[in-house]
Amino acid sequence: MIPARPTPGRRHGRRDAVPLPDPARASLPDLAGRVVLVTGATGGLGAPIARACAAQGATVVVHGRIVAKLESLYDEIVAAGHPEPVILPLDFAKAEASDFGNIAGALESQFNGLDGLVHTAAMLGSLGPLEHQSYDAWLSLLRVNIAAPMGLTRALVPLLSQARDASVTFTLDDRGLAPRAYWGGYGVTKAGVAALARELADEWESRANLRVNAIVPGPIHSPMRGRTHPGEDRTRLPAPEALVPLYLHLLSGQAKADSAAIIDARAWLAGTPARSSLVAPRDA
Repeated sequence: MIPARPTPGRRHGRRDAVPLPDPARASLPDLAGRVVLVTGATGGLGAPIARACAAQGATVVVHGRIVAKLESLYDEIVAAGHPEPVILPLDFAKAEASDFGNIAGALESQFNGLDGLVHTAAMLGSLGPLEHQSYDAWLSLLRVNIAAPMGLTRALVPLLSQARDASVTFTLDDRGLAPRAYWGGYGVTKAGVAALARELADEWESRANLRVNAIVPGPIHSPMRGRTHPGEDRTRLPAPEALVPLYLHLLSGQAKADSAAIIDARAWLAGTPARSSLVAPRDA
């Protein structure tokens, strides 16, 4: 059954009524007892998020494509004395709907619920003029960057719905929000992720225990940034760890009234207004 529409104008309230954590003095929230799935957990952004979730007491389900990297992250978390994580090896470029259903079934059997889902997995592909790009490569980008976040989120909604408060966070990109020449399938698919986040935020507005947000990290010192800007002095860029308090705040410290937000991490780090609504006004 489709839920009743909320009263018009509800989303027009001030988004910054409850401030985001101060990036210079942020204390990480307690995640004890929570189960959080991080996609791309062995990547430049996903790994510090997964480590921080575990350090704050969460049982982290770490997804990645390469088993050896997942096992290394598992060993690191266990050696630090944090809750034992669960490794989830799956190549999103080859994943089927049944794979996401199996993940949901396994999590329900083991934990009987899920409290958080953080999407950081992404495929860059090749950059360049459209005529130099491969159709098959675009299909892989569509599967990894759009179909997998949709398929996984869709399969996990029943588990998220069982939580007292559950959070889904998408990771966007400037080139998806403001496409530029030569960004190819990556830019197009990241635009698709933004649309997915906006649709889900609208669908969940009246579901009090479900929150959805999107973060635009901006330039950070990551392996992907090194591929897209090889001549850049990356030592001048913020480390991925600098964004961890923001992601963890959305996992546990955020009120429902402040969800459905798109957050510019660069503005947040600079201490300037960083949040705007994912959802357009009803009359738009």
